[in-house]
Amino acid sequence: MTSITPFLWFDNNVPEAVAFYKSVFPNARVETVSDFMAVFELEGQRFHALNGGPQYRFNEAVSFFISVETQGEVDYFWSRLTADGGEESRCGWLKDKFGLSWQVIPTALGRYLGDPDRTKANRVMQAMMGMRKLVIADLDKAYAG
Repeated sequence: MTSITPFLWFDNNVPEAVAFYKSVFPNARVETVSDFMAVFELEGQRFHALNGGPQYRFNEAVSFFISVETQGEVDYFWSRLTADGGEESRCGWLKDKFGLSWQVIPTALGRYLGDPDRTKANRVMQAMMGMRKLVIADLDKAYAG
């Protein structure tokens, strides 16, 4: 069976990265980890990782999208993934301490932005554009007008 799996290039810190992600995601499983490479799973998504060295760096061209329902989930993933050197960006995007980009996005945002009432959707878009971490209550207010 053909499959597609993200393959991540780290700068000689694969065991640390795998341990970090395992601590963040409740449904994490490590298949194998060594000083050279790892195979692990986060929330059902399998990853391969390599200690490739400093030649290549992660950038925002590729990010991992975490779909959540509640503000508590937004806050949890946001605080855990930005801890110890991660950095906040805009519109629900962040980089973790390894430079890997993530989006922590409540499902309400997709519903609101997809609303056929473009006035409501545009208000939500404008509210989102002013945020770093997304705040569901503020998106709700923008949607309601």
